[in-house]
Amino acid sequence: MVSVAERAGVSKSLVSLVMRDSPRVSDASREAVLKAAQELGYRPNLIARGLAEKRTRTLGVLIFDLHNPFFAEVIDGLQEQAHEDGYRLLIGTGRGRAEEEEEVLESFLQQRVDGVVLLSPIVERSVLLGAAQEVSTVIMARHGKLVAHADSVVTDDQAGTRLAVEHLIGLGHEAIAHIDGGEGASALERRLGYEAAMADAGLTELIRVEPGSFTDEGGHAAMQVLLAGEEPPTAVLAGNDLAAVGALTALEEHGLRVGEDLSLIGYDNSYLARIPHISLTSVAQPRSEMGRLAFDAFKRRSANPNRRATRIVVEPKLVVRGSTGPRPSGAGR
Repeated sequence: MVSVAERAGVSKSLVSLVMRDSPRVSDASREAVLKAAQELGYRPNLIARGLAEKRTRTLGVLIFDLHNPFFAEVIDGLQEQAHEDGYRLLIGTGRGRAEEEEEVLESFLQQRVDGVVLLSPIVERSVLLGAAQEVSTVIMARHGKLVAHADSVVTDDQAGTRLAVEHLIGLGHEAIAHIDGGEGASALERRLGYEAAMADAGLTELIRVEPGSFTDEGGHAAMQVLLAGEEPPTAVLAGNDLAAVGALTALEEHGLRVGEDLSLIGYDNSYLARIPHISLTSVAQPRSEMGRLAFDAFKRRSANPNRRATRIVVEPKLVVRGSTGPRPSGAGR
């Protein structure tokens, strides 16, 4: 920094202001400093700057599953908002394992991030509480009791699966099964919504929850079990779009036509659902908006670390495509 100041003919403190992108620098001085820095191959030491400023302008983002397109689309919205505010994202995944999530979260804290955004975390509540005591923390797509000093952004998942079941009932279906999301953070809420909607329609005896996961492998395996039964369902609600794609593969392997022989609904309305030859009816979550809401929550928490935890709930909607249709004629309940 001293060398840059000498080359530009300015003070070291002015170089520091330029590197921090301070508005208190004239255009001419900024241009001179940046030109000198480029000529000398200078790069600011972000770690040292962070220690001096007591902030790093970085956010740690923990993702439950890198393969799920839902998370990528949430991060798009988060990244857009963060970039506008001069923040960078550090991204890590626990690969669906609580112990690995805890390790990733600890690495973020060791790198002195200004905050963390946790997408569908499955770590113990005590771990979340510990993080919230150190940095501004936002928890996404995880229901349950609020964590002190941590804000959350969720979709009303029970309402989402209700929309799906009511749509299928409106098409004449009664034997509607649900492929469960396993250890996924939203799996319980989606299952509860399915069961409640079936009960409200007088179809309690037809409730069938098949164990699965929020993966295409989980959806494929669960659909194979459903189709092998003596009375397979006429419609299936998958835990998410990835599971629905796996279920769709199983249908094709059995020579069944989706939307005609069996109706199928996913959840998330990710890009997978929108692919024309898949054309999957799906419950939509406003993914980019959720990412922006998460960043806004982080900023509010940073400005007032001791305020009460809040939960932002966004409403889902059903997007109907070609994977759902009337109950096949001649089919049982």
